[in-house]
Amino acid sequence: MLVVLVDDLRWDDLGCAGHPFVKTPHMDRVASEGARFLNAFATTPLCSPSRACLLTGMHARAHGITDNTERGPQSHKLATFPQSLQGAGYETAFIGKWHMGNDDSRRPGFDHWVCLKGQGTSFDPVLNVNGEVRKEKGHATDVLHQQALQFLQQPHSKPFLLYLSHKALHPETVQRADGSLSDPNASTFIPAERHRDLYAGQRIPRPASALASPQDKPALQRSIGDLPPLGPATGSSDESILGRLRMLAGVDESVGGLLHELEKSGALDHTLVVVTSDHGYFYGEHGLSVERRLAYEESIRIPLLMRLPGVIQAGSKPSQMALTIDLAPTCLELAGIEPPSQIQGRSLLPLLGISPPPGWREDFMIEYYTDTVFPRIRQMGYQALRTTRWKLIHYLELPDSDELYDLDADPSEMRNVISDPAHAQTLGDLRSRLARRVGQNGGR
Repeated sequence: MLVVLVDDLRWDDLGCAGHPFVKTPHMDRVASEGARFLNAFATTPLCSPSRACLLTGMHARAHGITDNTERGPQSHKLATFPQSLQGAGYETAFIGKWHMGNDDSRRPGFDHWVCLKGQGTSFDPVLNVNGEVRKEKGHATDVLHQQALQFLQQPHSKPFLLYLSHKALHPETVQRADGSLSDPNASTFIPAERHRDLYAGQRIPRPASALASPQDKPALQRSIGDLPPLGPATGSSDESILGRLRMLAGVDESVGGLLHELEKSGALDHTLVVVTSDHGYFYGEHGLSVERRLAYEESIRIPLLMRLPGVIQAGSKPSQMALTIDLAPTCLELAGIEPPSQIQGRSLLPLLGISPPPGWREDFMIEYYTDTVFPRIRQMGYQALRTTRWKLIHYLELPDSDELYDLDADPSEMRNVISDPAHAQTLGDLRSRLARRVGQNGGR
């Protein structure tokens, strides 16, 4: 198994998803020779919680990693699918950004361990390689790729899991002299030198939600200190977005190199290849930039590509809802391992057959816990319900701020219809369904 996790990658930044100019030929290959899930989502759109969701198959409220603060001790206690694979005889490797606390020491379930400390750096990263701390030269994406390549090139007498967690597309956050973080808008996306001028002159397509100030969104329209009101001027610049897309080129090259190595060894068509992300990212929609966390589509939707000939039909495009918590049970089923009882996700393998089974989920819960780092996001903890048509967002600390969107009529989520009497019955139903999901710890 090869799982490639890309940090902060939007679902629509890939060529196979229809991006107007981005070229991701190697990720596109995974999609064309396997499956691209059309409706994949993060259940908590924030780095640390979402990474724990992917590894455990559980919602944040169940696994306990609820924010990006120091969660190192708790992350050592997580029951993860790599542990189950290791116990069943798999050789397991983690390479890259763990980011559940700054602790870079080996976590349970991994035979081979190569980890950045905290967020790591874009250039010349410091790695913990099986307990030996050393500084490597080069762009972080290339350094991590070489580590992954070395693992694949080793002889393997047992089935293996390689979990490659890239730092890209995360920005390099500028720090003040006192060590505190600068304004997140000062963050920079730094690609490898060879990609510095990639896509030069391209203009970023802007949806209507990035060209207008948010309306009927009390949580976003609050007056917060000296922060400017959200609107087109507070969104991401073209150059900032291009920096991310240039970083993505390095990740795509890495995917291509790993596919080539697996092909050369004869293992490619017997190896599950997964490419996904921990959550999305805002490109100025609703005036938001350098941000995720919120329950809007730009943040919760993720890419999910899977390739395994003989199991996954080439060119498949499942439309059912797939979640971050589904990765763990999917990998375990492929390995013939019964998922532990605490797993809340569902194996996605049934969706990849000719006739998907009836009774698949029709809604799911999104949750987020208040952030104390960025002023704009304070007091914005929420629980939300997403169905195939509707989205209800319930803010836990902001009275009279809830939001309701008809995604069929308003896919950009620009018109909050929570006060519309025509939707009163729908609102009541969604609130009841959300309460049930919360009571079930997210449920199945």
